Amino acid sequence: MKKTDFIATDGYLLNGFIYQCEEATKDVILSVHGMTSNCLKKRNDITARVANKNNIDYFCFNNRGSDLAKYIKRKIENKEERKLAGTSYEDVLEGYEDIVGAILKLKELGYENIYLQGHSLGCTKIVYTYNELLEEDDEVLNNIKGILLLSLVDIPRVLKIYLSDKYETYINLAEEKENKLELMPKDSFIHPVCAKTFLRYGKYNKEIDFVRYNEDGEHEKLNNIKVPLFMRWGTENEMIEQDPEELVEKVEKIIENPEKDINIIQGANHSYSGKEEIVAEQMIEFIKKYR
Repeated sequence: MKKTDFIATDGYLLNGFIYQCEEATKDVILSVHGMTSNCLKKRNDITARVANKNNIDYFCFNNRGSDLAKYIKRKIENKEERKLAGTSYEDVLEGYEDIVGAILKLKELGYENIYLQGHSLGCTKIVYTYNELLEEDDEVLNNIKGILLLSLVDIPRVLKIYLSDKYETYINLAEEKENKLELMPKDSFIHPVCAKTFLRYGKYNKEIDFVRYNEDGEHEKLNNIKVPLFMRWGTENEMIEQDPEELVEKVEKIIENPEKDINIIQGANHSYSGKEEIVAEQMIEFIKKYR
């Protein structure tokens, strides 16, 4: 493991670890974690070990949404600026700054083939970032050779189901608190969250409201992904409203990508606890197929 610091595209300092193979490689997996998580996870260790056996490096980093609350820092005109971040305070759209910064760092280190792998909210950030890069016609798209999504969640829909008849009440409350750093009431979200972050998921969510597993019609942002696409969900305590097998059947119809692999991991939960080896082997086999 090699500790690696890098700068997000808006100047904030982030860091993580590259698990390196014994022999030099041009291939690397860039891992993007979800809510309250970080780069020091058992799943990362296992995926990295399997990847390294197949001459693929693995880079996991702490994005600005890691853990619950923290400060991130950047320098502007030789002055240090601090910003409150972490899951409780993050704006999910800023994941773009983190992911692109990480890609640029990997390119600087000599990697040519980058596979974006996300979990939960990390998947949302990856799909959003990919579409932004597509719109900008950014050259870094040439380095993205595949996308692997573990437990991509329809966050706006999940929030509505979770809050049920309290949804509008909490939206109104969040609007009153929007410009403050106050946290929302404990039962308004699955983790402590400030009003501004809550509204990103519940109201100002146009840019991330692209999953919509419960709806028919076009799914443009998912179908904009032209590189090989791998998707998995667990079958226990997943944050989905459909039966997992029914979800896979529906997503198979939604996704037009001819190089897709969409399935479930039997017995796995949302975090793939105890099933890390299985999902790691499946991801690496998928990468090898299109390498």
